[in-house]
Amino acid sequence: MKGLLQKRSVNLHGHATSLALEPEFWAVLDAAAKASGLSLSGLIARIDDAREERPLASACRVFALEFR
Repeated sequence: MKGLLQKRSVNLHGHATSLALEPEFWAVLDAAAKASGLSLSGLIARIDDAREERPLASACRVFALEFR
């Protein structure tokens, strides 16, 4: 079902965390990671490093919108 949040576990700098996003955003992040030659965790770690005060989920959504 579209629009429901999907929670995934990722490893950021050696720490496990979970992130809940809509499937459409996960699809873009998966494609961006593949296009960049990174794992999904590696891509999200980069987003995490650059996000400043923005929540991680929001930073991932903004990244996905800019990537498309």
